[in-house]
Amino acid sequence: MGDSFIMIIAIMVAVVIMFVFPLMTFAGRTDDISQLTAQSAVTEFADQARSIGKITPESYNQLVQTLTATGNTYDVEIEVKVLDENPGKKTVQVEREKIGENVYYSIFTAQILETISPDTNSEDDAKPYLLKEGDMVVVKVKNVSPTLYQQLASWFNIYTISADAGGIVTATGKA
Repeated sequence: MGDSFIMIIAIMVAVVIMFVFPLMTFAGRTDDISQLTAQSAVTEFADQARSIGKITPESYNQLVQTLTATGNTYDVEIEVKVLDENPGKKTVQVEREKIGENVYYSIFTAQILETISPDTNSEDDAKPYLLKEGDMVVVKVKNVSPTLYQQLASWFNIYTISADAGGIVTATGKA
């Protein structure tokens, strides 16, 4: 009885070593490639929006297409912090003629997508979302469908594929 129990344990350990670990390693490398692809796509999208001063339907579709090519499903969040220059004068005891503070207000993904891809099927209605110099663009993506590695390693850690990029817009966009 004792030898059979040890034999069963040895077979189970051998199965884990021969099949589960290589499968986890392969799945982990696939997730690493997906992470790198997502980070590259998000950085390229954010840099393009910052440098040309607009978010175009073509660039957004390219981002979504690149992310979809990884085989995962992503939640894409875009936030544009619009610079609202306040030209009013602020009275302070030391400085009487100090210019007011610059304030940012945020525009989020749903509002941006309404502009760049309206509900109509006509491509003519799609137009770029224009930015101006000084605005900030922040793009975040997060994997919402569990990958094979996430399922296999779920008892070790909670791991998601995510990427973010952003920066200050350096050019004012023109239609």
